[in-house]
Amino acid sequence: MNLGVNIDHVAVLREARRVNDPDILQAMFVACESGADQITIHLREDRRHIQDIDVKNIMINSKLPVNLECAIDKNILDIVCDMKPHRATLVPEKREEVTTEGGLDVFNHSSKICYAVEKLHDSLIPVSLFVDPTMEAMQKSKELGAEMVELHTGAFANIFAMLYANLSHSNHSIKELELPRYKLETMLENELKNIKEASVYAKKLGLEVAAGHGLNYANVHYMMDIEEITELNIGQSIIARSVFSGLSEAIKEMKKLTTR
Repeated sequence: MNLGVNIDHVAVLREARRVNDPDILQAMFVACESGADQITIHLREDRRHIQDIDVKNIMINSKLPVNLECAIDKNILDIVCDMKPHRATLVPEKREEVTTEGGLDVFNHSSKICYAVEKLHDSLIPVSLFVDPTMEAMQKSKELGAEMVELHTGAFANIFAMLYANLSHSNHSIKELELPRYKLETMLENELKNIKEASVYAKKLGLEVAAGHGLNYANVHYMMDIEEITELNIGQSIIARSVFSGLSEAIKEMKKLTTR
C-alpha cells in the first residue's frame, strides 16, 4: 500500500498568518525522509492553502512522485500542464466548502472532464479521478480515459466518526448522522461494501485504485483489507497528529498502519 502524504494543512496554518512558517518545503522534506511514498497537494482555485510557487518548488525539490489535485478549471489545468506533476487527480471544488464534500460528478460534467483528461494526456500526465465508490462511476471513469480512480471515503469516515469517535459530542456533529448506533453500524457496513465492490470492478476495468478523504489512525485498517486498493492519500489526520508527536513520527506511525 503506497502512502501519499497530503501536506495542504501545513499551508493552511501558514496562510492563517500569511507568513512562511511553517515552511511547506520543510514539511515535504520531512515526509520524504519519514516513509511517504508520494507527496500530495491540492492547488485550489481560491489558493486558500497551496500557492503556485509551492507547486513549483515542490516539483523541483521532491525526490518522491507528486500527485497534484486540481479542479477541471481551464486556468488551473494550464498551470498543471506547465508544472508536469507525476499525476494529476481531478477533484470537485466549490468555493464555499471547507473541504471536498464528495466525488467528482463524472456524468453531468463528462464533457469538461473528457477535455481535462485529454489536455493532461497531451502533456503526458497520467490522470486519476476522485469519485464516489459506485460501479457506475468506475465505468464512466474508464470511458473518460483515466488511468486511475481515487475512491472518496468521506461518507465512510463520517459514519465511523459518529459511531466510534467523539464527533457526535462536539460542535461539528453531523446532524443527519445523529442516529441510533445499530443504524450507523448498518450504514458503515454498506459503505465498506460499496468501497470494496467499486474497487474490485475498477480493477477489472484495468484502473488503478486509490482511496482517500477522512482516513485516520483509527479507521485506516478497514482499507487495508481491500487488496485492490494500492494507494491511500491522507493529510489532515497526519498533520493533526503531528501537533502532538511531530510530523516525522506521525508519518512513520501511519506508514506502519498502511504496510501489508
